[in-house]
Amino acid sequence: MIFIVGAGGGFKQMLVDGGTGTAIAKIAIATNVSVLLLGWIVAALIRLATGSATVATVTAAGIVAPLAAGLSPAHLALLVLAIGAGSLIFSHVNDAGFWLVKEYFGLTVGQTLKTWSVMETIISVVGLAVVLLLSVIL
Repeated sequence: MIFIVGAGGGFKQMLVDGGTGTAIAKIAIATNVSVLLLGWIVAALIRLATGSATVATVTAAGIVAPLAAGLSPAHLALLVLAIGAGSLIFSHVNDAGFWLVKEYFGLTVGQTLKTWSVMETIISVVGLAVVLLLSVIL
């Protein structure tokens, strides 16, 4: 677990040092995208690319951190939830959890994709919807 978190932190730092965070912040400001939606999108894209929710969470948090500086405590908490929800999207063959579910339940890869991966995606999208709804209320 320590190595996974460390690798996620290292990957995040490479992206931040390379200017990815700044570039994404500039794009977000230019397109007027909600910071909450941006955090979810970044985490979801990293999850899809790497398969790791931990790496997606740590990396997305580092990338959107410059945009979080002016947020209220309530909206900062919502950003954390949005990033967490984005990091759950579509568990696939690069995810250790995918293989655990497949083996424990005796499923085929196709069955695991149709059940576990779809369920994870539903959780992610519903999580985003709840966060966006709460952002209007708070």
